[in-house]
Amino acid sequence: MYFGFPSIMLTTVSEWLWWERLWLPGNLSWSDLEDSKGRVYAKASQLYATLPCALCLLLVRHLFERCIATPLADSLGIKDRLRHTAEQNHILESYFCKRARIPLQADVRSLCKKTSWSERKVEVWFRRRRNQDRPGLRKRFSEASWRCAFYLIAFFGGILALYDKPWVYNLREVWAGFPKQSMLPSQYWYYILEMGFYLSLVLRLAFDVKRKDFKEQVIHHMATLTLLSFSWISNYIRIGTLVMAIHDSSDILLEGGKVFNYANWHKTANATFVAFTILFMVTRLVIFPFCWKVMTGVMKRRMILTHQRKKTTK
Repeated sequence: MYFGFPSIMLTTVSEWLWWERLWLPGNLSWSDLEDSKGRVYAKASQLYATLPCALCLLLVRHLFERCIATPLADSLGIKDRLRHTAEQNHILESYFCKRARIPLQADVRSLCKKTSWSERKVEVWFRRRRNQDRPGLRKRFSEASWRCAFYLIAFFGGILALYDKPWVYNLREVWAGFPKQSMLPSQYWYYILEMGFYLSLVLRLAFDVKRKDFKEQVIHHMATLTLLSFSWISNYIRIGTLVMAIHDSSDILLEGGKVFNYANWHKTANATFVAFTILFMVTRLVIFPFCWKVMTGVMKRRMILTHQRKKTTK
């Protein structure tokens, strides 16, 4: 009984997780979304391809930063600032690594007694020690260049995958036949590349530039992966591809503005950030809510009509 309890729990959790009413409309089951007659549907197992995709993107990123971003930084004259290194002191180094990077005033006085240094000298040591761990300008330039290049490629790749689809020009087509909508190869690769990219960012968080919004970045990346996974499993692929294209469009300008700023092209950077602000507001606060309102309205009307037809047949 004891050894069978974990398996019973796992079975119960699995049944609850894949409960059909949680994912699908009331008149459908998972068996209705099995591949048949040339129609291919999205499956949760296909998301395993995200991990090898993320690992491949990490390799591509390494080659990009080494072979493209670094030479570009050299040609633009981007150099790391010269920083004074903190002199060796085992007592202060131990406090810095084990307790705090910014000591309290009471701790500064205690450290002064232990090291026979003045308060001013101890404070300078901690400031220099913190500066040693800060990433250089070239590293930040390389990271921003990679993200800008990916968003640019992903956006135009999404345009190529969507430009001839009827639901781009008629939002009512998003829900035509939902959820029994066959998956296209372009949709599959668009999803896997986007999810692989965000997973690669998660895997690199410990090594990338650690900014003040580190926790927010983790939440953002995990939320993005969760939403993309749910939309894939529920076969919200048409709306998912539209949302990805809308979001990537403004991210290009954000990362491009950072690249120009690191290159000391301040006027170009300012103009890019202004363009980003305008595009962000238009895409995230106008287009996206409008599209979502139209599409959810169409879906509700379809559900009401389906329910009324069932009643009349009975």
